[in-house]
Amino acid sequence: MSLYRYRAVDALGKVTRGETDALNEFDLEAQLKKNGLELIRATTAKNKNHAIHKLARRDLIHFLFQLEMLLRAGVPIQAILSDLRETSETQHVKTLCASLYEKIDSGSTISESFAANPGIFPELVINLVRAGEATGQLPYVLQEIVASLKWQDELASKTKQLLMYPAFVTIVVGSVVVFLMTYLVPQILGFVANMGGTIPLQTKILLWVSDAFVKYWWIIIPAPFVLLLLVLVFSKMSHRFRRKMHAAQLRLPYVGTIIKKIILARISDTLGLTYRTGIPVLDGLVYCRNISGNIIVQEALDLARTDIANGAPISKGFSGQKLFPPLVIRMIRVGEETGDLAGSLKNISYFYNRDINDSISRVQALIEPTLTIVLGILLGWIMMAVLGPIYDTIAKLKLT
Repeated sequence: MSLYRYRAVDALGKVTRGETDALNEFDLEAQLKKNGLELIRATTAKNKNHAIHKLARRDLIHFLFQLEMLLRAGVPIQAILSDLRETSETQHVKTLCASLYEKIDSGSTISESFAANPGIFPELVINLVRAGEATGQLPYVLQEIVASLKWQDELASKTKQLLMYPAFVTIVVGSVVVFLMTYLVPQILGFVANMGGTIPLQTKILLWVSDAFVKYWWIIIPAPFVLLLLVLVFSKMSHRFRRKMHAAQLRLPYVGTIIKKIILARISDTLGLTYRTGIPVLDGLVYCRNISGNIIVQEALDLARTDIANGAPISKGFSGQKLFPPLVIRMIRVGEETGDLAGSLKNISYFYNRDINDSISRVQALIEPTLTIVLGILLGWIMMAVLGPIYDTIAKLKLT
């Protein structure tokens, strides 16, 4: 695509100047005619690289949903892309539609045009669309893809909700501690020190902590962020370190269990989606491995895939890995025995979806009283360390 500067005239003879993206001058002329304009002159402003490396998940879902609905209604693919390019509210989607239109117009299939945009369409989506084209069930496959992407979008929102809330609580508690130690406590303890008398151990500790915050706040405050950055760097550099971090992630109290359930829910949903659309189970497990995002889970899936490739049933391949709970094994076995493996996998993802909601609600309900207790202990310690010497001084004054 190129950016064109144009001059056009409307039905009343008014000359209009502007800029717009178009595949060529014929495409530009067609766009202007739809707006009631007649092209007078067009020049290429500059060459633009319109490659899109990423598209928001919501935009991708909306695009695929519209594509599925219009294909089901019998609208030709080129007419769909042309209309979506004109009506889309985002420039990225307009550029995507123009790119797909150009590829299909030159003879590519829909899956091939999707594959030309790997940063937008995941490999799983491309292969599912290819399977839908081969079987003649492309609208059904697109419907399944949209349903899965919507569910994954909700799951991603829940994951962010789970991780952001403890982070917010940690920031609040840390901010309170920094304020107390750098501003409030030094003023109060300065008064206590001027009163004279013996300073108890807990007050000495508070003085030491407060003095450390005042003198070395430039080290203490950025330390958690630097530590997080180092963890991320080492995770990228060392596979062994990253594996240990992923294993620790699954062992976190409360949160680790929820993260594991989210991963298992995504695996069951992806495997069910690929199975329903005709992709072999072994290939489906490869996609499950790619979307899991956890090395421990990936290793378990690799071992299960090896067993299944050697002739073992899916349930037996999964049961050989301690990572998968008995519920998953049992439901997969039932699906194999009844011939409804896709239904069993869908039930697993539905069960975990409800369980994840309940688990996140319980964790959030647990964090609130925990925050109250932590702040209470912190403030109680400070009050005892500050008021203890004051009471001792007052008691000595009364005795004298």
